Amino acid sequence: MPPADDTTYEIRTATPEDAGLVEALDGSFTTATVFHVETAEDGFTLRETAVDPPLTKVFPDDEDDSTDEGDQELRGDPTFLAVAPDGSLAGFVSVAYARWNRRLTIEDIEVAPDHRGRGVGRALMSRAGEFARERGAGHIWLEVTNINAPAIHAYRRMGFALCGLDTSLYEFTASAGEYALYLSKPCRGANRD
Repeated sequence: MPPADDTTYEIRTATPEDAGLVEALDGSFTTATVFHVETAEDGFTLRETAVDPPLTKVFPDDEDDSTDEGDQELRGDPTFLAVAPDGSLAGFVSVAYARWNRRLTIEDIEVAPDHRGRGVGRALMSRAGEFARERGAGHIWLEVTNINAPAIHAYRRMGFALCGLDTSLYEFTASAGEYALYLSKPCRGANRD
């Protein structure tokens, strides 16, 4: 799917020199709907509801996180960048591959607000999918907060399906009260070694 405004983005692997650009990217979002999670003894349901006024989420700076860029580089897990024609960073996706269960995890994906709706996220996920197939991944997996309805809709359009829930992942963070939704999709064309 080409970008809506015919802007061509370069998708490339990040280098250590790109770390500052990645850290500075504005990953906040605004949404007019959220997914409420209703838990029951044998499962849960999601119900999309409107919020008025629209909710804006600004993610806090990462604290000490054991899955940071340096650790990923040591494991050979890349971050892919989408660079706009003017050289600005339009977005990135960081991935991690686990050989034992052949899972490629999307550790983080962000698209700068000015570049949303132009196919940047889809292009980054496509590159992550290529990397997954190169590694022989059987599926791609990610986690997203229940209030990020725009991302949930985008992931579903890309073929991801809901596969799990964690009601306590964000309990002792600035995102307390939100739920972690897990989505996955099969990795087509994966090597079956």
